[in-house]
Amino acid sequence: MPGAATLAERIIQEQELVIGPMAWREAQKVSGLKVSGKSVSISGPAKAALAGLVSRYEGLFGPASVEVCRDAVKTLLPDVEETDVPEILR
Repeated sequence: MPGAATLAERIIQEQELVIGPMAWREAQKVSGLKVSGKSVSISGPAKAALAGLVSRYEGLFGPASVEVCRDAVKTLLPDVEETDVPEILR
């Protein structure tokens, strides 16, 4: 069963297709995310970390980046705890 860290990895991977390695560098700046190479772990509330990640990309690249994030995780959402998924990804 995928968890919040899997969602974060998928989001970063999809953003990487658009903006390249910068996607991973920006993810390292998000509170609650620990990025090591191309793997991600979450420390603290998962919902806050995921919302922060999406907001980071939105702040840099605009609303279209939110759609990229939503599309990246839509197939995973049914298998993730609802309490871990921020509203911005629904």
